[in-house]
Amino acid sequence: MSLLGAFFLLPLIFMVVGSLKPNERVLAEGDSWRAFIPTSVTGANYVDAFQQADFLHLFFNSVVITGSIVSISLVINSLFGYALARFRFRGRALLIAVVVALIIIPLESYVIPLLYMVARLQWVDTYQVQILPFIANPFYIYLFYTFFLNLPKELEEAAQIDGADLWRIFTRVMLPLAGPVFATVAILNFLSSWGQLLWPIMVTHGPEVRPLPLGVAEFQTEPPFHWGTVMAFATMMTVPTVAVFILFQNAFVRGVARSGIKG
Repeated sequence: MSLLGAFFLLPLIFMVVGSLKPNERVLAEGDSWRAFIPTSVTGANYVDAFQQADFLHLFFNSVVITGSIVSISLVINSLFGYALARFRFRGRALLIAVVVALIIIPLESYVIPLLYMVARLQWVDTYQVQILPFIANPFYIYLFYTFFLNLPKELEEAAQIDGADLWRIFTRVMLPLAGPVFATVAILNFLSSWGQLLWPIMVTHGPEVRPLPLGVAEFQTEPPFHWGTVMAFATMMTVPTVAVFILFQNAFVRGVARSGIKG
């Protein structure tokens, strides 16, 4: 298992090591073991990435977009999941089935009608067009649904006896217990939103609101290609995702276990 994990880390190691090498040596050593060892180290690639690609502006855009998606979706998806788990209403079983069915439908299958809608709304080249389509996610709704469904109803009944209304029950009783699931959803949402590429390509035309992945894709599109600089750009973009997962990996594991999702 450790050997398999190391194998999957090879592209990441190649990227980081390549970002530290002079541009002319990145591909020259790519067919040997030297590709994974910094035989000569330079920081010039990172300086070039900052200067040539307006990295800070792209980074700011990604923080705004990803932060908005994660924070808003935590509220929307948790409320939706709690309502499905606790309220009994006509059509509830059908709605749960629809949520489960939507999990397997990829963005690519409905991207054309979605693009038509945002064009009619004149949202192209805006932050909201990169945020609003992703604030509700059926998989995250299902995670919250399974977690709240497994909590004993006696907790809410005790809070009702003390005079708490539905909102106070949700915010004061349910949310503190759902911390690991919130962490799981936040991590998954952060990783998917931070690396989103297809949708920004379709809905942004200028550099004003473009995120980092699009900056990497369009960085140095004409020869000569400075691969060390490209890898430095990609490395800086990858650092936040690795840091988030390392910091919250324990909460992620607990959240998946407590939500009832089985591998």
